[in-house]
Amino acid sequence: MSLFRSLVAGLLTIGLALPGHQALAQSQSEVKPVTAMPAPAMSSPQGQAGADYLIGPGDTLEIFVWQSPDLSGPVVVRPDGRISTPLVEDMVAVGKTPANLATDLKTALAAFIRSPEVSVIVSAALGTLSQVQVIGQVTTPSAVPYRAGLRVLDVLLQVGGLTEFAAPNRAILIRTENSREKKIKIHIGDLLDDGDLSQNLALQPGDVIVIPQTWF
Repeated sequence: MSLFRSLVAGLLTIGLALPGHQALAQSQSEVKPVTAMPAPAMSSPQGQAGADYLIGPGDTLEIFVWQSPDLSGPVVVRPDGRISTPLVEDMVAVGKTPANLATDLKTALAAFIRSPEVSVIVSAALGTLSQVQVIGQVTTPSAVPYRAGLRVLDVLLQVGGLTEFAAPNRAILIRTENSREKKIKIHIGDLLDDGDLSQNLALQPGDVIVIPQTWF
């Protein structure tokens, strides 16, 4: 096993992440679940996302602060995964559920108003377009919330790494640009075994990484 692959395996074992993941993971772990107050009825162009939906870049959120219309209104999650609202200028939203974000906003607003009640609704969800999907021979095939600067090695760590049946040098990145699908080869084996960082490609919202099974 190469030194580089050993380093990656070590990160998976102790639950650490590369720079950029640690801040996100910490912000998620500090969230305490609460029941957000019921939001006023509203029409949604794309329907409301489920309670377990993970917010991603480009999603449109409706934020309601009870009896504070000046603090309420729509916001769009920026490419860096953050939102700005009156009194709360820069808060991480990506990777959180609406209830989690409502809790964080409530905590931040408590410094300015007494006992704020906050509700968050995803009014226009981009869904998979705000995520990167990893399928095939990985420990936990899943969709990873996109954030600015996300790369191949980042998502591999989030899905738990490769299985023993993976053929990492035959991995494919599927990307849609201008309504056309493009397939890009990724030599993930070279990345993990030889530390070839040229294979640690920058990812875009909506990318799909396919890790095929090895040939015996």
